[in-house]
Amino acid sequence: MNTLTFEAQASTIWFDEANMWIALTDGRQLSVPLAYFPRLLRATPAQREQLELSGGGTGIHWEEIDEDISVQGLLLGHKDMSRQANT
Repeated sequence: MNTLTFEAQASTIWFDEANMWIALTDGRQLSVPLAYFPRLLRATPAQREQLELSGGGTGIHWEEIDEDISVQGLLLGHKDMSRQANT
């Protein structure tokens, strides 16, 4: 098991027009296209900012838009699972 992937924790999340940016506690930064997560893409900027870090930073949760994303999944390149299930 690769600890750089499986123990990664987010410390800060921010957005630009096309991407979600994640700063990890180990100093890495990750950019993920909002298009990977349709609920985030359709959300307003204010809704995107209403997030909670869960599990000590291993997960990201948005109550209002019903979205949950794992940091591990992002590092592994996973997109929205409901979107994958529909393809």
